Amino acid sequence: MAALKNDTFIRALLRQPVPYTPVWIMRQAGRYLPEYNATRKRAGSFLGLAKNPDFATEVTLQPLARFPLDAAILFSDILTVPDAMGLGLYFAEGEGPKFERPLRDEAAVRALRVPEPRESLGYVLDAVKQIRGALGNRVPLIGFSGSPYTLACYMIEGGGSDDFRTIKSMLYARPRLLHQVLDINARAVTDYLNAQIEAGAQAVMVFDTWGGALSDTAYREFSLEYLRRVIAGLHREWNGEPVPNIVFTKGGGLWLEDIAGIGCNAVGLDWTVNLDAARRQVGDRVALQGNLDPAVLFSDPATIRNEVATVLRQFGKGEGHVFNLGHGISQFTPPGHVGALVDAVHELSRAYH
Repeated sequence: MAALKNDTFIRALLRQPVPYTPVWIMRQAGRYLPEYNATRKRAGSFLGLAKNPDFATEVTLQPLARFPLDAAILFSDILTVPDAMGLGLYFAEGEGPKFERPLRDEAAVRALRVPEPRESLGYVLDAVKQIRGALGNRVPLIGFSGSPYTLACYMIEGGGSDDFRTIKSMLYARPRLLHQVLDINARAVTDYLNAQIEAGAQAVMVFDTWGGALSDTAYREFSLEYLRRVIAGLHREWNGEPVPNIVFTKGGGLWLEDIAGIGCNAVGLDWTVNLDAARRQVGDRVALQGNLDPAVLFSDPATIRNEVATVLRQFGKGEGHVFNLGHGISQFTPPGHVGALVDAVHELSRAYH
């Protein structure tokens, strides 16, 4: 395998020396870029985009053509896994993702199966291979999945939710039923991420978007335990190269030590977490990724530079920091402001290494 031309992202995740702090952005291939919107129009729909390896490759590379980012992330969606389980994913205009057959009773849960990624998710793996070829080892490619609990939220609610009433009712009234769903999801996520690694992903990330909506006790039992199982089952290297992993629980600042204890390489932080405190808490065990408030990008380049400087100063000198936003970038972000962010990180971070 040819060596990566820019491996700062991988080295930072492994807490090895780097010349500057690497940066990438959650949802970096997305609606804030006019070229993405043009490709999506050609694809006809979001699923038409996500399920076509040519389109997925095109939009994955678009932000890298504009900005000197230190990693690419596979263009896909976390709901490909429940879709492969036969729940009937569709996107309602203005309403986001929905499932035709949500999990509401024992019979539906009993019928749930772990999908074989190479069969039902082959289009994702084809995209991974194609993107790797197109990248030419310029920067590493990140694969990803939703967490077992976050996927269960969509599978049981039937779509997005404001209050998670349906899944939390199951959690408290029928915990064993929810554990059945989470067990299947954990096996599915592990298989899916390993298949992405085998297809060419050089790092993987688990998005636990809704874990932070749980109580402390429920988080440990219904989210963290299944994150632990996924991390335990992942390939840690492939073709002789290390494959680091990142776990990100939005709203997970309360559980940093617990997340760091599950064996992951890096913990993603949202913008509510103080990086200095997080580093003192867990920075000798894991790398940290984050955590600029995405709303900073609505300001001006000088303010963006100042806020970048604050994040870098909070982490301080030394290794183990990947710069990112504290959540996905907003579709309303001016693209030029992303360029200002990336340039500021690359320039200002050198003093810390």
